[in-house]
Amino acid sequence: MEMEIEEQGETGKNVMCQLTDPEGNHLGPPMYLPQNAAPKELQQIVNKLLNNEEKLPYAFYISDQELVVQLGTYLQKNKVSVEKVLPIVYQPQAVFRIRPINRCSSTIAGHTEAVLSVAFSPDGRQLASGSGDTTVRLWDLNTQTPMYTCTGHKNWVLCIAWSPDGKHLVSGSKAGELQCWDPQTGKPSGNPLIGHKKWITGISWEPVHLRAPCRRFVSSSKDGDARIWDVSLRKCVICLNGHTLAVTCVKWGGDGVIYTGSQDCTIKVWETSQGKLIRELKGHGHWVNSLALSTEYVLRTGAFDHTGKQYTSPEEMKEVALERYKKMKGNAPERLVSGSDDFTMFLWEPADSKHPKTRMTGHQQLVNHVYFSPDGQWVASASFDKSVKLWNGTTGKFVAAFRGHVGPVYQISWSADSRLLLSGSKDSTLKVWDIRTHKLKQDLPGHEDEVFAVDWSPDGEKVASGGRDRVLKLWMG
Repeated sequence: MEMEIEEQGETGKNVMCQLTDPEGNHLGPPMYLPQNAAPKELQQIVNKLLNNEEKLPYAFYISDQELVVQLGTYLQKNKVSVEKVLPIVYQPQAVFRIRPINRCSSTIAGHTEAVLSVAFSPDGRQLASGSGDTTVRLWDLNTQTPMYTCTGHKNWVLCIAWSPDGKHLVSGSKAGELQCWDPQTGKPSGNPLIGHKKWITGISWEPVHLRAPCRRFVSSSKDGDARIWDVSLRKCVICLNGHTLAVTCVKWGGDGVIYTGSQDCTIKVWETSQGKLIRELKGHGHWVNSLALSTEYVLRTGAFDHTGKQYTSPEEMKEVALERYKKMKGNAPERLVSGSDDFTMFLWEPADSKHPKTRMTGHQQLVNHVYFSPDGQWVASASFDKSVKLWNGTTGKFVAAFRGHVGPVYQISWSADSRLLLSGSKDSTLKVWDIRTHKLKQDLPGHEDEVFAVDWSPDGEKVASGGRDRVLKLWMG
């Protein structure tokens, strides 16, 4: 390494620093660093201390503020005392970069009512949408035209979810039935799955690193229950009942447990072999609207990553997915964030405690959607107060507010490299925000009415949006 690290020397030139990972674990003992050390030199030190064979990119933070200049410059500007040891947090960055989305590449008509949900397949090669016209549609991304119209639902299609191996697509309707589809043909796989008495509010698949090929998924409903279904048996195998009001959201975690959020203000944690209640997370004063897992991106994409590699066997897929999950999670517990009608959010580590780690306040209206960045370092929240807020994904501390929408923000989505955030709003626009600068990167008007649904493809190439104007829009970089 070119840079000499002095053990002592003129205190005026050197600063005693302690490098720590996002969880707070120390990387070696405190060390004196010269004031002219910048992120480039710090990257060399971290790579050396971690014995990384391949040099990896890192970003550095002091008190939740990114260090983008030399240490000395930062210390002077922020009037930081050099008497105490200065903690510097290093955060690994994605080795690939996603281009910002800046233009609408096509506007595809087809749905005859509002588009209520859009979702890319885990490999990013296919796109599905659900609509108030009772159909699910699959779109050909190469020609940017409709491929299949999946008919069979009797009411609005409220939510859709791809299995992480990409072999199944499930949709849930306002009538309460679920339907599994074969994405290769657009045909239903079996009859509708009946059991819920009211509309479906969420769908989440069992992670592929726990079982391959994918067979089980969980649905949540306005009727107060969540149900686990097996697509091979084509029936409900476990009913999770215990909530006293509507279940609004559901997530199947990487450790194999299921999380349900409800209008009864609680979040319940269930094991999935018999459906026993393991834990109850209490704290919210009003409805729980949205749940997010720190591992969500790797759970959604399974074995698929930005390289586009395809797999021949379920065993290989399971193995690669497990490796990706372990790498993403590290030694830290899986984290959960909840967003509520009480304007607040909570950060939880449910495997360790039934008490929240942090209460996250700042929104002036209900929190509609919460979402962890793919690398788990950030949490974003969308609110009816027209803002999107950014929080530290480990500590839950507030980082920045993104303002620019002039209507409630309905849904958000991340770029695969965790550097950009997308939001869709009642104000008919999409906006792309830069996580590093905390500024608006791209304003994307084009829809003629409210934007209900947005998704950024896991491969980073495309964004899809849909809303009240019935068209599906594809956006490119």
